[in-house]
Amino acid sequence: MILTSENILLLGSILLFVSIVASKTSARFGIPTLIFFLVVGMLAGSDGPGGIYFNDPKIAQFVGVVALTFILFSGGLDTKWESARLIIKSGLSLATLGVLITALSVGLFTSYILGWTLMEGMLLGAIVSSTDAAAVFSILRSKSIGLKGSLRPLLEFESGSNDPMAYFLTVSFIFMLTEPEATIVVLIPKFIKGMVLGTVLGYAMGKAMVWIINRIKLDVAGLYPVLILSLVFFTFSFTDFIGGNGFLAVYISAIILGNSNFLHKKSLMRFYDGQAWLMQIVMFLALGLLVFPKQIVPLLPQGILISLFLIFIARPLAVFISTSFARDLYFRKKLFLSWVGLRGAVPIVFATYPLLAHVQYANEIFHLVFFISVSSVLLQGTTLPLMAKWLRVEVPEKLRRKFPLDIELLQDDFKSELVELDILENSPSVGKAVVQLKLPKAASIVMIHRDGKYLSANGETVIEPRDHLLVLADSKATVKKVHEAFGAR
Repeated sequence: MILTSENILLLGSILLFVSIVASKTSARFGIPTLIFFLVVGMLAGSDGPGGIYFNDPKIAQFVGVVALTFILFSGGLDTKWESARLIIKSGLSLATLGVLITALSVGLFTSYILGWTLMEGMLLGAIVSSTDAAAVFSILRSKSIGLKGSLRPLLEFESGSNDPMAYFLTVSFIFMLTEPEATIVVLIPKFIKGMVLGTVLGYAMGKAMVWIINRIKLDVAGLYPVLILSLVFFTFSFTDFIGGNGFLAVYISAIILGNSNFLHKKSLMRFYDGQAWLMQIVMFLALGLLVFPKQIVPLLPQGILISLFLIFIARPLAVFISTSFARDLYFRKKLFLSWVGLRGAVPIVFATYPLLAHVQYANEIFHLVFFISVSSVLLQGTTLPLMAKWLRVEVPEKLRRKFPLDIELLQDDFKSELVELDILENSPSVGKAVVQLKLPKAASIVMIHRDGKYLSANGETVIEPRDHLLVLADSKATVKKVHEAFGAR
């Protein structure tokens, strides 16, 4: 079947519906939801029963870039600077040095086992060098797994900030392959220019977004998402036009916006969270349609070797070297960080760049990257809960939210910390009245969830096993004392 303007909406709506319905089984098997969207696209493609012929990498790349812009912007909006600044050094090191180490090690291994030139191997290594934590946290949330210390904000920050580095390496190695006379030296000022312009323009546009949204006073509230959309696309395209890194600019502008006060903040953040999911679905469907599974079969032995090397050697090497200075990341945490190095849709999008540049082995690179990304998600994604428990980095007390309160809104209004705690049966607080817990004066129990009901707490309220508490504190130091009062770590 050939895609036309008459049937594309019909087919698209059917594929979206089938993908969403199929994804409901992901929680049962622990498989990331987005894999189902990818599988649906493959089944609907040329080699599948759907028979939809789609072989236009230019359209797939355009869809991928637009989708990635949405995803990075939504991720930046949800990034809390108070948490991110505590892990900024480790996060930046993983997003730059870690990506570089991954690209170089995978590139060397690939060129050796495939007999490619060093630059061709490096190109594949650069494409698979960035991680995708979207699939990771969908599993962690579905399995109610909390992570100790700074692991969660570190993984979130890395996943949002390492794509620009991988993008730069990808286009750089393509440039080196298409311009044999060029040298690596010419790429250094280009890298500095891209990162500096991306950072500066991202910060400036973030501030500009806040100023414009709060002062434009639109008569129709529904136009605010459209306004932000125009500013986001302008940020990416203008930064890219003058030689900066557009993805980095979008992510930084979103962090600035998300950590500022602006009109309709709650509704706009929810809107862009939904749009990010839509873009991820569309991107995976398009990439699934683009791939030809029959062309993957001859590459399976090489794909398996590269995937295993990436998972068990390249990623751990990158993590342990790039975080060697981080005292708060002990050995087991670094092992877990190594295992969470999932490859998702971003490497597959980047794999379309060699196709458009007509690089030698471009088709093999695309299908190898596709296989590596899928195998990484399936192997590592399905075993994340087991690894978190085995490495003892999970926090049972911090489970999914149970309160019907808009917690983000409370935090914006009161500039406070909100903590959710599950009271285990062996907790030292069980059987004690609130007044006996020696809670810090700057903390108060807002609500208790018990046996399906929501209770207000006073000094005489006795804590019972399996209570779920919502505690309001004035600072992170107070939060630590709250955990100590309830015997939580």
